[in-house]
Amino acid sequence: MSTLNLAHLATFRLVIQRRSFSAAADVLGISQPAVSLQIRQLEQFLRTRLVERTGRGIKATAAGTALLEHGERITRVVEDALHSLDEYSHEVSGTITLGTGATACIHLLPPLLQQLREAHPLLRVGVTTGNTPDIVRAVEENRLDMGLVTLPVNGRGLEVTPVREEEFVYITAGQALQPPTPAALHPLPLIAFESGSGTRALIDGWFAAQGLQAEPVMQLGSIEAIKRMVRAGLGYSIVPRMAVEQTEDRQGLCVQSLTPVLHRQLATVMRQDKVLSKGISGIIRLLQKAK
Repeated sequence: MSTLNLAHLATFRLVIQRRSFSAAADVLGISQPAVSLQIRQLEQFLRTRLVERTGRGIKATAAGTALLEHGERITRVVEDALHSLDEYSHEVSGTITLGTGATACIHLLPPLLQQLREAHPLLRVGVTTGNTPDIVRAVEENRLDMGLVTLPVNGRGLEVTPVREEEFVYITAGQALQPPTPAALHPLPLIAFESGSGTRALIDGWFAAQGLQAEPVMQLGSIEAIKRMVRAGLGYSIVPRMAVEQTEDRQGLCVQSLTPVLHRQLATVMRQDKVLSKGISGIIRLLQKAK
């Protein structure tokens, strides 16, 4: 033994406190010979006798008494050091890569990521946008840590966690339509999300449930481009409510709930073998709390 063994020092203190090798062994859950060996190794390292037997049990020698005084200070210093390091161990750091749709990236994530940064300034979050199938594939291939996508999700070995339900609304630059049903909207010019996206599939399904087929006059990949076209009076659209939730986002637009109501379910997706880090857990909690 080339350095002072703190475990042996703790055993020595316990032996003196209990005045017995066997009593110390019972507390530590080891054999009495193992306790004796630790004390012997400690004495060999310090090159002095630390304990002696008396009629009333084990007691410290003069050298042992001196070591006990230092040992208490050593223990306090070690505990202070561990406490200090424990504070660092609770700090969330590292990098998380997240994939999501453009609408959620623009209208949902910024305030949530701001909260996350304020709580964990050492944590970095990289965001990539894309359609649900592309994001799911990137998660499967471990190119992304997690995805925020629209259900349903098809993939292998994925952990899927629903986090929030989102309503779709009818937007137009004109007057309100009572009620905005598939039959009432079908003859009007639809400005829709591009084909292949999860959002577009939900909208197509909403019309199809009434025996109708959506026939957009424009198909765009950007929610902001869609809203600009609608503001220009070139048609109407059906968009997630988060895209027009804020006053500045719905300027120049009339916003109504659809009849029947249309919702989508947002969920996080990760590989089942992905370690659920504190950073990822924090993102999921914020998404679940978001209104």
